[in-house]
Amino acid sequence: MPRCPGCRHDFTFQGLQSHRRQTQIPGCSYDANPEEQELPGVFDPNFPAHELESDDPDEDEDEDDGQDIPLGGAFFDEGDQDQDMVDDTEELLEDEDEGGNVEYEEGPGWEPPPPIPVPIAPAAADVEVPQAPPPAGRQHVEESLRQDVHIEHYPSACAGKPLRQTATSFSSYGAAEADNPYAPFPTRMDWEITRWGKIFGPGSNAMDKLLAIEGVPEALGLSFHTTRQINQLVDTLPITRPRFHCKEVTVGGEAFEVYYRNSLDCVKALYGDPSLAADLIFKPERHFVDAAHTERMYHDMHTGTWWWDAQETVELDHPGSTSATIVPIIISSDKTRLTQFKGKSAYPVYMTIGNLPKEVRRKPSMQGQILLAYLPTSRLEHITNKAARRRSTANLFHACMEKILRPLHDPGENGVELVSGDGVIRRCYTIFAAHVGDYPEQVLVTGVKTGQCPCCRVPADNLGDHNHDYGWRDFDAVLKALDIADDLLRKNACIAAGIKPIHKPYWQDLPYANPFRAITPDILHQLYQGVIKHLVSWIETAYSKAEIDACCRRLPKNHHVRVFTKGITSLYQLTGR
Repeated sequence: MPRCPGCRHDFTFQGLQSHRRQTQIPGCSYDANPEEQELPGVFDPNFPAHELESDDPDEDEDEDDGQDIPLGGAFFDEGDQDQDMVDDTEELLEDEDEGGNVEYEEGPGWEPPPPIPVPIAPAAADVEVPQAPPPAGRQHVEESLRQDVHIEHYPSACAGKPLRQTATSFSSYGAAEADNPYAPFPTRMDWEITRWGKIFGPGSNAMDKLLAIEGVPEALGLSFHTTRQINQLVDTLPITRPRFHCKEVTVGGEAFEVYYRNSLDCVKALYGDPSLAADLIFKPERHFVDAAHTERMYHDMHTGTWWWDAQETVELDHPGSTSATIVPIIISSDKTRLTQFKGKSAYPVYMTIGNLPKEVRRKPSMQGQILLAYLPTSRLEHITNKAARRRSTANLFHACMEKILRPLHDPGENGVELVSGDGVIRRCYTIFAAHVGDYPEQVLVTGVKTGQCPCCRVPADNLGDHNHDYGWRDFDAVLKALDIADDLLRKNACIAAGIKPIHKPYWQDLPYANPFRAITPDILHQLYQGVIKHLVSWIETAYSKAEIDACCRRLPKNHHVRVFTKGITSLYQLTGR
């Protein structure tokens, strides 16, 4: 317990500092030793010393000891004749070191005294500084964007060509119930009560007790008397999204659950959604800002080079086909901490199609994205060997993704007839186009080592050097290395090709897929957060961390404004709760 050197009384650390600042006793105050007030951790032996914990060194990526852990379980069994996922909320696997509301690194509570403000003369403060004219460096670029867009359409009539017209399930359903807009509910009251019960969620037991009251169903004119009958009516509505399936996967004697949907059914749901029918794009285009077609414009997926090249390749491989519509498959995944459950995490995988414009895909209200699967979140800590654990984690990810995307193999190679929301049937080819994720996710998908570029062969020490063209990674060499049967030869070939010896990556058998060109820029972390972190580090250098924390602690309280009582420099996790 700290003790005052003057009065010899025991205090807490904060109490001792307050006592020595406010006391009138000469021997107790800081006036006798003013340097102790400036640096209490140096001159006061009772002041706690805060030791910095050194970070654990990164695990060596080259370690390759131990044997591969086999994967098994019902998830990898052939056929999907399994039970649908139960609606009850399933508990996710817990990461012991994750979660929490606002987490801070341990640090001293002492705060340096604020500097004495320097008064500014009123005359100097009122002087108006002339505004510098804005730079004209991008004026010609902005002027070209304001001009009309010149479009070059794909020359072949095979792209996006309709085969025939048919009636959609929604149109036939509406025609059968034209006299009742609330079908399958007999009356509006039935629909209103069901809508209230499903949206506001009083619970099945509460709803059953309400309907069991004598005279309530008759007074309201309801056709149902239990929640079971309500659910049976709801199940007769047209299904807009596929059902989830749940299966187990075993790794090293441990079983984990995987929740997933049929990927082809998800494509059909997005492609055939009537609310998105007017937004679908079926042909690639080239957009230019000038009539001479010298300056190209890229603003959506159908204006890029990938779709144009994929259309040409598919038509060359299927010369007798009269209709060939590309359906670009866009996958996004990220292991995320849950904001409402401390210590919990989820590993969602989303899917969308490039036929939808980016204005639709990026709006959650448009439902242009569909939840495809929940992957296992375990760190496989029951595997003691670190190298085997890392390989097993990567193999588990690719094995699950390969199983989930397997229904897209044949439609991507031979095509499948899909019905759009307006009832038009086209022959479509589902081709894997992009995988959206942060850098750790990009490393996991492509199989490269941490610190390397997931797209090109640039050395890790030369990242950011734009003066040389290092070329794309050789995908053909990677496929040849993965096809080698001998484990040792396969490992050496994969290392020579620049990837880890992953067991059957999920993109290996996907037609027309190239994972190294499917990686998208990480706008959130590399651009948005990168700029903010650079700005914060610049301010820390200019004003010091103590000054920034002091300013953050003194922010006035306001609606929807979070005040960080310990500042922001020691903050390392914010869950949003």
